[in-house]
Amino acid sequence: MSRHQIRRRDFLKTVAAAAAGAVPLAGKGKIPASGFDAKGLPTALLGKTGATVPRIGIGLGSRFCAVEDEDKALEILETALDHGFFYWDTAHDYTNKTIVSEERIGRILARRRNEVFLATKFEARTHDGVMRHLEESLKRLHTDHIDLYQVHLIASMADLDTLGLQGGALDALRKIKDQKIARFIGFSGHSDAAAMAEAARRHDFDTMLIALNHYEERKGDLEGGAIPAAAARKMGIMIIKSVRPRETVAGLAAADLIRYALTLPLVHSAVVGTDSVDVVRKNAALLRDFRPLSPEEMSRLTVKLEPFFAGASLPWMRPGYRDGEGC
Repeated sequence: MSRHQIRRRDFLKTVAAAAAGAVPLAGKGKIPASGFDAKGLPTALLGKTGATVPRIGIGLGSRFCAVEDEDKALEILETALDHGFFYWDTAHDYTNKTIVSEERIGRILARRRNEVFLATKFEARTHDGVMRHLEESLKRLHTDHIDLYQVHLIASMADLDTLGLQGGALDALRKIKDQKIARFIGFSGHSDAAAMAEAARRHDFDTMLIALNHYEERKGDLEGGAIPAAAARKMGIMIIKSVRPRETVAGLAAADLIRYALTLPLVHSAVVGTDSVDVVRKNAALLRDFRPLSPEEMSRLTVKLEPFFAGASLPWMRPGYRDGEGC
């Protein structure tokens, strides 16, 4: 059986299982107890956190940092909030030359902090390193608290072991949550499904932020292995990299790729890199009219994705890629 046939079969099984493990939706227009307002966009309960987030999050990494005009960048953020996209995802190391994502976001948060579910990440692997990153992030973001603070890019079992050492990053992360500087804690990852699944099982994380199966270099099945492990712990599950295939495969629409990600069972939200007001408006329209893909549509899309699965032409698909280089 060919690799394509295996993928197609596995995806169809995944979609068929969706009815048994559907993500609990919070409905349209509901304002969560926190006060965040989705302005009519469909939302989902983020696992055991009990928080409610829009089914699309605003990704503020490489695409956002590539917007050189500061006024345009701030307009993206204002427009996102005005359309109900209150879940913002950034990281301490999302930078591009002189542009620092957290600093840009802080200019809006200085006036509208109580309107944003704020998620950021750190790459440090020691207690003191995490505390330094936290101090810098809070200063940049003009806030004294973070809604979701995440370990950035768990890359292997060895990396996971390092996090858990005495005086390691997890000691700091638990302290930050205990002191209520962060409401929730989580982790992100792209390549090692076994390490991400073990992170979900071994530690009391609230959320997982995970790439789809787009990496030729990945180890294991991210969608079929790591995501179910997180779901078993009732974690919130967010997807990244959902629209990347359109960069190398003709005929793939961003809207279809986002619908594909949100059709996967157990997925609460897709964090989408955002570099224009037009992207914000198109994604708002997509969510307002959202319907899951049928198994047949998922199968057809998987066929179109096959050239992308087989390629490694983009920098982020190659070994040694670091997440600060893209979102």
